Amino acid sequence: MSRPTMELWYEFASSYSYLTVMRVEPLAREAGVEVVWRPFLLGPVFLALGWNDSPFNIYPPKGRYMWRDLTRLAAKYGLPFRVPSQFPRNGLLAARVALRLAHTDTEGAFSRGVMHANFAEDRDISDPGVIADILHGLGLSPDPLLAEAVTPENKLALRRQTERAAELGLFGAPSFRVGEELFWGNDRLEDALEWAVRHV
Repeated sequence: MSRPTMELWYEFASSYSYLTVMRVEPLAREAGVEVVWRPFLLGPVFLALGWNDSPFNIYPPKGRYMWRDLTRLAAKYGLPFRVPSQFPRNGLLAARVALRLAHTDTEGAFSRGVMHANFAEDRDISDPGVIADILHGLGLSPDPLLAEAVTPENKLALRRQTERAAELGLFGAPSFRVGEELFWGNDRLEDALEWAVRHV
């Protein structure tokens, strides 16, 4: 009998995606739910909504609240956290590499590594050298993966995945899909897992 599945739609520049990516695997394992990793880009989704920047930058009071909330939640979860010196960072290369690692044993570890670099170490995740360091730390050969990440086929695959996110009605990250049911936000992770167990 196959396990229930939950799609995790996440963005490497997304602050709340950091919290989810760092804690999803043990929670899903405990619930008996398979995680399907879906990296995508929020920029085109926001543009379609009429935003040319993160809403946390467009609305400064919301941004101030978000960073304080992230600090509290990271402490609650026991996660290291540092407000990035640049926000949002460009997660394009990281997302392309993550797509190359889809359905491998390292996709979750790579995603955690990128998130840790961005939100715990304040490193520039758009820098190929930073991504190469993360891949090397996972025992992977960086050069072939970085080359594969920027092939026309892989670029198109990420574009189509981002378009799919918009088609599904996603408007932020992290988002979770269980069957046709949509959940949005780090604080809905447990609800999405419970739904997967009970309804799929």
